[in-house]
Amino acid sequence: MKHLLEIAALSVLLCLPLRTEAQKFEELGKTPAMGWNSWNKYACDINEDLIKNVIDAMSTNGLRDAGYVYVNLDDCWHDQRDSLGFIHADPVKFKSGIKSLSDYAHLKNMKLGIYTCAGTKTCAGRPGSLGHEYQDALQYAKWGIDYVKEDWCYTHDDHVSAKCAYMVMRDAIYSTGRPMYLSLCEWGSNKPWEWAKDVGHSWRTTGDIENSFKSVLDIIDLQDSLRKYAGPGHWNDPDMLEVGNGMSENEDRAHFSMWCMLAAPLILGNDVCHMCKATADIIMNKEVIALDQDTLGIEGLKIGKEGNLEFWFKPLANGDWAFCILNRGMDAAKYTIDWKKLDLNDDLSKRSTDFDKSVYAIRNLWTKKNEGTTKKEKEVVVPGHDVLVYRLIMKK
Repeated sequence: MKHLLEIAALSVLLCLPLRTEAQKFEELGKTPAMGWNSWNKYACDINEDLIKNVIDAMSTNGLRDAGYVYVNLDDCWHDQRDSLGFIHADPVKFKSGIKSLSDYAHLKNMKLGIYTCAGTKTCAGRPGSLGHEYQDALQYAKWGIDYVKEDWCYTHDDHVSAKCAYMVMRDAIYSTGRPMYLSLCEWGSNKPWEWAKDVGHSWRTTGDIENSFKSVLDIIDLQDSLRKYAGPGHWNDPDMLEVGNGMSENEDRAHFSMWCMLAAPLILGNDVCHMCKATADIIMNKEVIALDQDTLGIEGLKIGKEGNLEFWFKPLANGDWAFCILNRGMDAAKYTIDWKKLDLNDDLSKRSTDFDKSVYAIRNLWTKKNEGTTKKEKEVVVPGHDVLVYRLIMKK
């Protein structure tokens, strides 16, 4: 066993694959992952009863049926490694063990995810996976894990290569034979969008999100020029959602809408057991979720701005488009939409809105009302720190 661990560690440092046939599980992540993660709300204060309550809530309050199927443990579930180097769960926090928890999730038609780190320690100081990737993947498979988030702390002193480290975890997961979604939480430091398509199912593009609208806007700004790297099975990840954690309803709606326009993984981070109706209505708006989960799998594109308003289009399957106006300012803004002036030729999708020839029906996805067609100009008011989101439906 010690010899195997030394080889695994060396493979990370020198970027040498242990198995030439290894790959990721291509059948996963055809649309962006949807689920919940413990960190944003609870940080290290997690335990078995809490996670079971989350599973119970999501399986009955409509979240599972809306597509949120992953329940992911973040940092601090760990105990120490045993004498052979295998990781174990904290026996006090998770007295029944992780296998029992995953069985519980599966009985509720949910999936269980777990957290580790590419370095020697996790960000909270628990044992990391460096040099133990194959052991950890084997343990996760034994436990019935469905999703692995691998963070990037405690890597620099060991001169770890990001690409190599995540390739080793990918190969380790594949060697178990159990399909597990691999989420690379590398913060965008080493431009994973340029090399991670064949490594993971999603990769973080930025540092950690904060519970503020400024953080949301800053992260949106960092997505420029990245849309060409994403698609079915390999997604840009602007981090987990802060909806329901204290921003205003307008800001939560804008935050959620923009993540859907960006075809981002929708990983909730709020208290899903005790959420208000406004939060539930936002995160379970199936018409907005459909933009994120669209099978064409192409991110939205910012085509321009006027004052505090930004204009975004997202090509959708069957000839439709999503159109979003984001108001970055505090005050409501009036605007007259002249569709022909917003006409778009999208090189990535090879699609054009072609407003001078095509007419689209306008569906407001937040009011859930039909609002005429694109045949004529449209006067709108966008509330401060909010959005208007339309589905433009090609008229046959």
